[in-house]
Amino acid sequence: MKFDEGSFRDPAGNIFYHSNKVFRLINETGKDRIKFLLKNDLFKKIQEEGFLIKSEILKEVSINELGFSKNDLIINHEKIPYLTYPYEWSFSQLKAAALHHLKFHIYLLNQNATLIDSSAYNIQFIGNKAVFIDLLSIKEYEDGEYWRGHKQFCENFLNPLLLSSLKGVQFNNWFKGNLEGINTNDLNNILNIFDKLSYNIFVHVYLLNKFENKYKNQDKKIDFTIKRKFPKKNFISLLNQLKKFIEKLKPKKITTVWENYSVANTYKQSEEREKVDVVKKFIDNNILPKIIDLGCNDGFYSKIAMRNNINYVVGFDYDPISIDRAFNTFGNTQTNFLPLIFDATNPSANIGWNEKERKSFNRRANFDGLLALAFEHHLAIAKNIPLLDTVNWLVSLAPKGLIEFVPKNDETIQKMLKFKGDIFPDYTEENFKRFLEKNAKIVSVKEITSSGRKIYQYER
Repeated sequence: MKFDEGSFRDPAGNIFYHSNKVFRLINETGKDRIKFLLKNDLFKKIQEEGFLIKSEILKEVSINELGFSKNDLIINHEKIPYLTYPYEWSFSQLKAAALHHLKFHIYLLNQNATLIDSSAYNIQFIGNKAVFIDLLSIKEYEDGEYWRGHKQFCENFLNPLLLSSLKGVQFNNWFKGNLEGINTNDLNNILNIFDKLSYNIFVHVYLLNKFENKYKNQDKKIDFTIKRKFPKKNFISLLNQLKKFIEKLKPKKITTVWENYSVANTYKQSEEREKVDVVKKFIDNNILPKIIDLGCNDGFYSKIAMRNNINYVVGFDYDPISIDRAFNTFGNTQTNFLPLIFDATNPSANIGWNEKERKSFNRRANFDGLLALAFEHHLAIAKNIPLLDTVNWLVSLAPKGLIEFVPKNDETIQKMLKFKGDIFPDYTEENFKRFLEKNAKIVSVKEITSSGRKIYQYER
């Protein structure tokens, strides 16, 4: 049994893991919330509506088996195949998470319930499908209460979306550097007067910032006690208006190097077919519950990997436009493909309180198979990562996989070398093969292009 190091913030309950399952131990302060959810079958309804992750309250027998007493309240949650954080999402993913949160909150208000916070970390993705995971954020609605999570929603959801939509600035690294999201004061300073003519921006950025600064300057705490009631219909109207505004937001058009790679690459059609056949055989001949697709672009090979409808594929790519396209192409009902923004040379690290609150990429990397097609040279050549380190890292990610080696004479590498010169004497196929054999057994090698690109299948 192991308690989650990042669930300390909630005094109402704690997440723990046992036998590869996820449980939540409900503390005394959280039991009343669970009792409220059980009234009128709200606990069941919000799962059937697709808002809340599948959950069940353990019976006394199961609680005893875990070593707890009959007075303890424990909930078993569906396990998320791969945990993600907002700073790893594309624009459309963050937008989908924001809309899921708002729709859920509106539904709860109509059921005489509400959310006590608006953290983006309370949303996870199962494939492309957003789901709410923190049932202890739900409480009974008090007549006339205000939106307690307004500021947090803006910082976690609205402000990052506005930054990308209005200014074309990617929010990911900013969000990674500030786990609470993008401060309203910072965004307010970036936006111009024409941006603030929008009603929603004026209310949720300009006025909210002015309100915060007023209390900051007066050294007062915001009083959430109900003095002047805020009618529920106005509350719902506010959320609906914000939902409609976010639905219309689109990322500002920017140009990236690899956004059109899937349709404008250096492969001939016959070579592309060869590559597809290699991937199909690898998938068909191995049992691979969870696959990592590095350099997935818009998910072309991920789709091939999912064709048996069993595999869960997590696709990673540095290009935000490609990941956004992958997310939108597969739709929000796809539950076994999850595309994420990823820079292998600057991956998500252990951050937050005591560097344990948000887990690094390496701590979450638990894959059964690897696709690294047309990827290794982006590390070894474009990023100057030693070839030995590149191979070691790739093989460490999964016990079985495909790695495509791209030789120096290939057109793509020639373009890279044109800018920096050939400063890579160790970058040879002979060395690549030698380094790979130090870590794993080479199962097969298939040449797929006239330039000498080869796909190596390995097994540890």
